[in-house]
Parts: sequence; structure tokens; C-alpha cells
Amino acid sequence: VDWSAGAVELLTEAREWPREGRPRRAGVSSFGISGTNAHLILEEAPAEEQGTVPAPSSGGVVPLVVSARSTASLAGQAGRLADFVEQSGQGSLTGIARSLITGRALLTERAVVVADSEGEALAGLRSLERGENPAGLVTGKVSGSGTPGKVVWVFPGQGSQWAGMGRELLDASPVFAERIAECAAALEPFIDWSLIDVLRGDADPGLMERVDVLQPASFAVMVGLAAVWQSVGVKPDAVLGHSQGEIAAACVSGALSLEDAARVVALRSQA
Repeated sequence: VDWSAGAVELLTEAREWPREGRPRRAGVSSFGISGTNAHLILEEAPAEEQGTVPAPSSGGVVPLVVSARSTASLAGQAGRLADFVEQSGQGSLTGIARSLITGRALLTERAVVVADSEGEALAGLRSLERGENPAGLVTGKVSGSGTPGKVVWVFPGQGSQWAGMGRELLDASPVFAERIAECAAALEPFIDWSLIDVLRGDADPGLMERVDVLQPASFAVMVGLAAVWQSVGVKPDAVLGHSQGEIAAACVSGALSLEDAARVVALRSQA
């Protein structure tokens, strides 16, 4: 091989390999004694872009479940949990809520603090620690063995809807907002109105008097609420539905895909 001709140079020693505004490439040849004859051209991996790390989110309103064998132990557990929340920060509320439901034993004395911020969580937990019972805190005692029972979700028919029924959750719960966006996309081929506008109360109030609006809108809210409960670890053992609620139940159980369920509820409401 005449290495003096052309731009190709045989590398015989280590040297610096500077970047010159384009990907670096190298050729590797293999000529084996058994007949191997191969040449590979390799290119360096693209540089990773430095993205910004999003600020942590509380994930909206979450239930913090506390349980113990006695009232005194319940208060002590609430105090320890409050200390942990203070150390963890607001961004961990959703994870804490999920762990309390799925990873802790449920004893006979129970309390639930409903909060959408670190401040609300701490206020509720400290109140429980002091034996107080403010709004956002529910306490109770489980009779019998304390063995967890079965969870059944019941999805209603029409009649419970109102204009703007999804406004607060769309703003407060990213899980709800994401699931509603998926419902809106699934319903879009079959409707001539905006699901988001109806749920926010920004649409013509008269739309909620139309069966072909209120049934798909109610369906979307039920599916969205199911996603919220599932996101914090609440899983149903069974689902039931009445009238158009049967469609939401079938969707949440997995018997129908979201796309198929949206088609069924939209066409049913237009029949």
C-alpha cells in the first residue's frame, strides 16, 4: 500500500484527536488468517443535550393515611410523619402518600390528612398529633379484625353532572389533566365540542343540557378520577356501572380500550 498517496494515513502511535465541528469517524479493518476480511466505519455517539430539570410537583391533592393500634400511637405516628414531610419537602408528597397506602400495614386506629401542599400536610398531621380534628382531617376506628376489605368502584349514570365540574382538578392534579387530555383526543373524532372547555365551564352553558355532551363529559370525569385514585395506590377489586357508567367501568377495568370506550359513549349518547 502506498501510504504517501491520498489523504489516508496509517496510524502507528497514539495522538490527540481534536473535534473539528463534525462527528469523529474511524475505520477498523480486520484481515484474519482464516479468511476474515472486514472493514467497519465507526462514528462517535452524539453529545447529550443538557436539559433543564423540572421543578418537583406535589402532584395535586393527596391523602396521607396514618394508622396505629391506639389513639396515642396514632398521634405519635402523625408526629413522626410530619417530621419526615418537613425533611422531604413538598415534591415528595405524592410518593409519601403512595407508600403509606401500599407499603404500610393498616391497623385499627386510622386517620387521613387530605393536602395539596407541604403546609397543608404539616398542619393536618400536627393537628392529629395534638388530638385536634380540623377540616381536611378524618379519623376513625375499624371494627372487627382490621383485615382490609375489598374495594369496589361504582360508576353512575347521568344526572350528577354540572358545568365546570372538572375545573379545579384540571388545575390541581396533573394525573387528572393528563387523563382528560387522552379522553379528549379519543372523543374528538365523534364530537363537535371541546371537552376541556365543557369541564372548565368555559363553553356555552346550554351544552350541558345536551345528552350527547353530558354523557361523554361525565364518562371522561369518571375515567379521570379513576386515574387519580390509582396514582395514589387505590386499586379496585371490582367495578360496577349504572347506565352509561357501565362504559367507564369497562374502560377502567381494561375490558375496553380508551379509544373503544370513547367511541361507544359518544355514539350511544347520539342515538
